[in-house]
Amino acid sequence: MVRGSTRPTSRDVAHAAGVSQAAVSLVLGDKWRGRVSEATAERVRQAARELGYRPNLAARNLRLGRTRTVLLVVPALTTEFFAGVYTGAARVAAAHGFGVVLYPSPEGIGPARDPFASAQAALDGVIASSMAADALTDIRGDQLPLVMLDSDPAGSLGAATVNLDIADGVRQIADHLLGLGHRRFLHLAADVPSWTFEVRARELHARVAAAPGAALTTAPAPISIEGAHRAAETALAAPGPRPTALVCDDDKLAAGAYKAARRLGLRIPEDLSITGLDDLALATAIDPELTTVRLDAELFGERGMQALLAVLDGREPEAGDIPVELVVRGSTAPPRAS
Repeated sequence: MVRGSTRPTSRDVAHAAGVSQAAVSLVLGDKWRGRVSEATAERVRQAARELGYRPNLAARNLRLGRTRTVLLVVPALTTEFFAGVYTGAARVAAAHGFGVVLYPSPEGIGPARDPFASAQAALDGVIASSMAADALTDIRGDQLPLVMLDSDPAGSLGAATVNLDIADGVRQIADHLLGLGHRRFLHLAADVPSWTFEVRARELHARVAAAPGAALTTAPAPISIEGAHRAAETALAAPGPRPTALVCDDDKLAAGAYKAARRLGLRIPEDLSITGLDDLALATAIDPELTTVRLDAELFGERGMQALLAVLDGREPEAGDIPVELVVRGSTAPPRAS
């Protein structure tokens, strides 16, 4: 098409590809499977690329009664994990003509004011972390098509639930430390009422309880480096045999535990092994580098958005938790003989 001429239409694409306008609509709306052949779909896509065709989203949205906008509700953005979730969700959304509005719940958890005059009128659906689930009621997000992240599938508010295999991640950590010979464990537990942290505590307790001679104590801590520092220092200085392994609910807690260990004159990992969970950039910035469980935040966001698109289309979302991986670094070693 000549530059500066009128905007190409779906009729132009249909003519160039030798198909009907209905076929163009099916292909560019990603609803062609089972209706037109792969070869025809590719011919339509190629014609659209060559013509520089872009669908008139405003007209299509008016026709479909959709805003093509999704709200992603997350805890306050205090780590890059939820930024990764947003990146993955936005990438899938953009490929389907949707936009994603990121809305962090104040204080990390709890109620949030409706960021719109009416969320129900302004949005097609919501993706929400369980840590920010309380915000949904205030913005009436639970009245919209909803996908929950990090939530109990048995009690989820949503039409679909997408989870990382956190339980397996904790099992990998426990088995790694038990395999090194550790038997005295301290769990630095996130002081947040959330299903994902309940899973971590339950799985760690079960794994340690099944190991002969192993014992576990728990110290709750706010999800902050300084809060973790104070909680870990108090727990490690308590009377009685000191733990040889400290299992932290996330990498920020582990960084606080490092500060506590050094304040008490403990060497990592010679005197105390420490593990995290997330594999944030922080994990390789501290010394020694942190043994932790890698969570694929972007894939998590992608799967969340794919699940919401499936719900909107009346399809069954992909089943199964997202695998996680233990990354062993320098912060863990066998305990010293006592």
